[in-house]
Amino acid sequence: CWSSVESCLLPPVALGHFIKLSFTEHSKRLPRRAAGFTLIEILLVIVVILMLAAAMVVFVLPQQKGAEKNTTKLMLAQVATALDTYRLNLGHYPTEQEGGLDALSKKPTFENERMGEKWQGPYIKPGTSLDDPWGFKLRYELIAAGGDGDAGASALPYKLFSVGPDGQPDTDDDIKHGAE
Repeated sequence: CWSSVESCLLPPVALGHFIKLSFTEHSKRLPRRAAGFTLIEILLVIVVILMLAAAMVVFVLPQQKGAEKNTTKLMLAQVATALDTYRLNLGHYPTEQEGGLDALSKKPTFENERMGEKWQGPYIKPGTSLDDPWGFKLRYELIAAGGDGDAGASALPYKLFSVGPDGQPDTDDDIKHGAE
C-alpha cells in the first residue's frame, strides 16, 4: 500500500458497497425524527415574547411621561427666550391686545408706527406649534406692574405655563416656566 497510491484505494464497486452498507446500517439504528417544533417549544417561545413585551410596557411608559414633561419644559424655555428678545426690541412683553404669544410669530398691528418698526420677528421659528405634547395651548399671562404682593423683585412679569396632561389650570400637574 505504501508503494503506490492506486493500490491503497478500494475498487469503485467495493467503495459503493461500503457506503451503501454503512448508510443502511446507520439508518436502522437511529429512529428518524420528524422535522419541526413541538407544541411545547412554540408555547415556550410565545411565553418568553409576552414576558419581554410586559417588561417593555412597565419600563417604557413611565419614560414616555417623563419625556413629555421634559419636552414641555424645553418648549417653555424656548418661548421665554423669544419673549425676552421681543421685550429687548420693543421695550415691553407682548400684551393681549398685541396677540399674546402670537405676537412672537406674527407682527402685531401697532397704533404707533415707530413701535412697528422695532418689531424684528418672528421670534420663534415659523411653523413652531405653541401646543404642549397633550394638545393644549401654552398659557401666557402678563402680570400687572403693581400686581401680586407675593411676587419678588426677581420674579418674571408674566406667567408662562402648560396645563399638563389633565388640561386643567392650577393643578399639581401644571408645568410652569421659572418654577423648579
